[in-house]
Amino acid sequence: MAFKLEEEVDSFSDINVTPLVDVMLVLLVIFMVTAPLLHQGMEVKLPKSVSQNLPTTPEDPLVLSITRGQSYYLNETPIPKGQLRERLKIILKNRKDKAVYLKADRNLPYGVVVETMDTLNRIGVESLGMVTELQSDGK
Repeated sequence: MAFKLEEEVDSFSDINVTPLVDVMLVLLVIFMVTAPLLHQGMEVKLPKSVSQNLPTTPEDPLVLSITRGQSYYLNETPIPKGQLRERLKIILKNRKDKAVYLKADRNLPYGVVVETMDTLNRIGVESLGMVTELQSDGK
């Protein structure tokens, strides 16, 4: 029977890479999830479209037009901006189809269009369509 007088210390010559692989996989998953979220905007050129006309509905569509001078027209009838909300509420209350088509001048400030869309949303418009002109072949 052999007794050890000195305690022998075994040193590891290999590095345990399992924790390193675990950390790298977690980082990879995090980057894969967050990478699509980083691309938030893209260049768009509006209001030209190559889409087909929308199908007609039994009721006459409501078309809200905004001119370059920020004048409002509902189906070609001028409406002061202050009366827009009340007039549309009355019209929409009596309609089954609560859809409005917004026809805004291309040179109109974007904030005016967004403000109008917000107003339409608040008064109960369920469907909002943006009217664009067809894109010509010359682009």
